[in-house]
Parts: sequence; structure tokens; C-alpha cells
Amino acid sequence: METSQLLLKYLGLPSEYAPNPTHDPIGFANKHLRELPPDMACLLSSFATPKQRTQIPTIRNRRLRYTESNPPALSFNQAKTTWPTLWHGRELRGKDEGKEEQEWADNEFLGGSKKHVGKLGTLLGEYEEEREAEKVRNMRRREAEIAESLPEEDEDTTDEDEPPTQNIEDESPQDAQTWFVRLIKERFIYGLLDSVDYDKVDWNEDWDVGNDRDDEERWFDEEEESTALDP
Repeated sequence: METSQLLLKYLGLPSEYAPNPTHDPIGFANKHLRELPPDMACLLSSFATPKQRTQIPTIRNRRLRYTESNPPALSFNQAKTTWPTLWHGRELRGKDEGKEEQEWADNEFLGGSKKHVGKLGTLLGEYEEEREAEKVRNMRRREAEIAESLPEEDEDTTDEDEPPTQNIEDESPQDAQTWFVRLIKERFIYGLLDSVDYDKVDWNEDWDVGNDRDDEERWFDEEEESTALDP
């Protein structure tokens, strides 16, 4: 039996029911996710990616509670091994992918809701700025290496002409770790991490503790607090 028909049959819904699990998995999950046991709900993974499932409040809140439990997989030591590119330079993606994610945040995420898009848009914007800053840092490091390799008798070079040789990483190791862990957790919530089994969290009813609406509002209203953690 087709997956969508299996879900509809379990809920006692007609085959022509809308929203249909195949054509509108997000709308279907928003209406019926709590009525499905985990072994049935996980079938929706065939129709919606982890990033797309971020639009479902119940799933978003499950991810939030999961990150608040400080799982080992998202801890600093393990995360920097799993996603070394995000730690070493925090270069997240190319320009085309960055533009695609920004457009998704503005136009598709939660229907373009200004309240909720704000934080995600800010997050993606920070990634872009950090990547550009890293390019500058790498360029200056290369210039410094070249300067150090020049013969000492080359005395015509003035101090003003020499590239900076000091370490321009102003953030402390603790600040860097705090920023990185926050980045990993936020990317997890928004379905932007690879090498993650989102199904274990998204369809797990154990994370349905408390009031979803209260948790959702709390997450998106923490703009100032999260911004204060930026390096």
C-alpha cells in the first residue's frame, strides 16, 4: 500500500483527503502529527526534508528540547569532530547555497512570518558575515607568512608596508566554543546539519513535554540573549 494511503487509512481519512501527506506533508503533519504513533509518523520523512520539517511547531519544539538536554552529539568536543569545517573557520557554504537558504527563510519558512523569520534570517546572515571575515583572516595570515620569509637585508620595506603579523583572532577560546556550540544547536533546530539522524528526534514523543506554544514563543523571543553570545 502506498505510504500516503497507509497514513490516511490509519487515521480513518478518505484517500482524497487534504492536506495530503504526499502533496502537503507539512500541512498534514501540522494537523495530525500528534495523532500518529512514532512508527507511523516517521513515514512522513519520505515527503519532507529535515529543513522543511522545521515549519512544524511540534517538531521544532522537540528539537529545541533535545538541544536543551545537552546531548553528547551536539557537545563541543564531538561537534567539532563531526563538523570540522564549521569549527575551523566556520565556513558554512558557498554564495549560491547561502542565497538559497536566505530566500527559504524569507519566503517559505513559516509562510514568511516576519516574527519567526527574523531570527533565522539573522542566523543565516551571521554565517555569511563570518565566512567573509574568515577569508580576510586567511588572506592576512598568508601575507604574514610571505613577509616572514623575505630576506632580512630587504630593509627598504617600511613598517607601514608590512602586513600585520599579530593574531587577529580577538575572541577567547571560551567565547569561540560558546559561539560554536550555539551555532551547532541552532543549525540542528533549523534542520541545517548533515550527518544527523533527525528522525530520532522529530518523531519522538518523549520530547513533547510542556506547552509547545510557550516553548515556541520563548525560543523566538530570545533574540537579544542569543545575540549577546556573538563573538
